[in-house]
Amino acid sequence: MEKRNVVLSTKGIGKYFYEPVKFKVLDNISFEAYKGEFLTLVGKSGSGKSTLLYCLSTMDTTYEGELYIENEKVTGKKTDDLAALRNKSIGFIFQFHYLLPEFTCLKNVMLPALKLGKFTYEEVEAQAYQKLEMLGLKDQALKPTSKLSGGQQQRVSIARSLINNPQIIMCDEPTGNLDSKNTQIVFDIFKQIAHEYGQTIIAVTHDNDFAKASDRTIELADGKITNLDKKNFD
Repeated sequence: MEKRNVVLSTKGIGKYFYEPVKFKVLDNISFEAYKGEFLTLVGKSGSGKSTLLYCLSTMDTTYEGELYIENEKVTGKKTDDLAALRNKSIGFIFQFHYLLPEFTCLKNVMLPALKLGKFTYEEVEAQAYQKLEMLGLKDQALKPTSKLSGGQQQRVSIARSLINNPQIIMCDEPTGNLDSKNTQIVFDIFKQIAHEYGQTIIAVTHDNDFAKASDRTIELADGKITNLDKKNFD
């Protein structure tokens, strides 16, 4: 198998919580995530997986150790630099989609690209239509997101996460509020994003079937990696 490109790596990530008493929520987390990989983080509630995701996302910077994204050390960077990095290189999908209900699907998808300011309004609009078409929602583009079903809203949030063509898409329980049919739709979309477009998915999930069918799982318990799945992916 050819050498895989590392898009994210950690070296000895550790983190403490201080309330109600001091305890270590992440302990010496070291791993690599590869280009075009669909990676899941699993573990019981309280294992540290969501805390780890927020450290990886650069939204939480109060940790020990080092984080590298696309071979660049991001630990210690200034807040403004991290915000710019997130908007360019990282897409986010949450259990709750955080769409603006009064805005259309199209405008919700466009917002991160308009903020990035790399393309004209017309170019961003064309890209947003393309992402919505990829997710089977082009015909819903001009509807307010409040008029869509839960599964459709989650797909709009996926389209929004893709608009800047980020190298990494981070997901926190992305199917937590979805039925089995919509969970399968989202899973198939993630596979396509990773394997056809070469983007890396890192998803926290409680869904064992979802995790087992991903390319690789990293299991956490008590803030430590207990199982680093080595299985290859196509």
